[in-house]
Amino acid sequence: MNAPEPAGPLFASVLIANRGEIALRIARTCRELGIRTVMVYSEADRDSPALRLADRRVRIGPAAARRSYLYPPAILEAALGAGAEAVHPGYGFLSEDADFAEMCRAEGLRFIGPPPEVIAALGDKTQARELAAAAGLPVLPGSPGALSGGQAAKDVADEIGYPVIIKAAAGGGGRGMAVVDDPADFARAFAETRASAQAVFGDARVYVEKYVRGARHVEVQVLADLHGNVVSLGERDCSVQRRRQKLIEESPAPGLAPELTAAIGEAAVSCARAAGYVGAGTFEFLVDGAGRFFFIEANCRIQVEHPVTEMVTGVDLVREQLRVAAGLPLAAGAGAAARGVSIECRVNTEDPGRGFLPTPGLIEEFVPPGGPFTRVDTHGVPGVRVSADYDSLLAKVVVWAPDRDQAISRMDRALEEFRVSGRGVCTTIGFLREVLAHPDFRRAEHDTSLADEMTSGRRRTLQGATRP
Repeated sequence: MNAPEPAGPLFASVLIANRGEIALRIARTCRELGIRTVMVYSEADRDSPALRLADRRVRIGPAAARRSYLYPPAILEAALGAGAEAVHPGYGFLSEDADFAEMCRAEGLRFIGPPPEVIAALGDKTQARELAAAAGLPVLPGSPGALSGGQAAKDVADEIGYPVIIKAAAGGGGRGMAVVDDPADFARAFAETRASAQAVFGDARVYVEKYVRGARHVEVQVLADLHGNVVSLGERDCSVQRRRQKLIEESPAPGLAPELTAAIGEAAVSCARAAGYVGAGTFEFLVDGAGRFFFIEANCRIQVEHPVTEMVTGVDLVREQLRVAAGLPLAAGAGAAARGVSIECRVNTEDPGRGFLPTPGLIEEFVPPGGPFTRVDTHGVPGVRVSADYDSLLAKVVVWAPDRDQAISRMDRALEEFRVSGRGVCTTIGFLREVLAHPDFRRAEHDTSLADEMTSGRRRTLQGATRP
């Protein structure tokens, strides 16, 4: 058994600029490494269980994220006042904010993520697309850059053929997108997407791309250090989504030929090298019915679904993030081959019967599942209030098994055990079990439309993939 790694070459203190389950997840690895943690919190999170693992706690503002977790001056003041050496942004909030990463650097704080220049390049989807194409990755037909004029955008759409998808250049998290099937609807969809992009991301730039129906969403977990080492830790299938928000993820991607997933992994590593990537990140692809893959975007942060990769490889991704940020090379086992199958289900406080409407409220009963090879990442406990101010993710149930059939059975058993109830609180547990039982999911013949079609109640018809 290996002894804990001393904190000497790493950091003495790290500020965690996040909340909920990911703050707890980061704090646990820091504790194992002997690193002291400073955890910031908003007024709404003053009773969060995550705070119990912190060595120091700093209140940074009221419940509204824009005045707390999205407010760099308060976070930087907390880090400097507490003597932190580095800032871990987790996912969401400021994790992919190049300006915040630059502010950390200017204040002498190590930002645990890629350099600001890399975040800026890959965070702009049009620049990321251009970079990927230059690196030899296949990209979908579309506009060469962002488009500000509706007629120029429609000309591109007419040329590449419908359906098309309009995307926010600064978008992320499944937001800022619109699919257009009919040319007559394009002008309205273009104007609405631009307005939405401005409201959500503060950037109205959009671009147009061919839309592929019947596609699988596959992403590759990459690790890179400052010494030129870049490795792929395999792929994850994220095709079960509602309104382009992921619900179920698994590794390895089922039903795909080994040579195809190997090619996708090599493409991700090539793109990471070309971008000068450092740290943990994902490169995302669509796979059509003909077995062709296309780059769609990169995520410059730890992903919500990182535990499935940890379960099949045995690599602690947060530990690797800390090592890389401290200037150390990737650990010897960071490129370990995957073994078995892991599935993650996101348990959100949402009502699937009402279009996944968030259901904030007070949790009165919270009994997570246990059992062999079952992991639950959560900040939920009885008495915790789910706030309407933040994302509705309550818990991630992750299982491992030697093969996919056993993994599905284990996940269904775990979800059946999970008990969550409270005033006004609804969860997605029942819907997740319905997806696990769906014949298309069982046969690994599902695509990104499955969850939305199940929710809408429409009978699913199998169609060939739209060819770009």
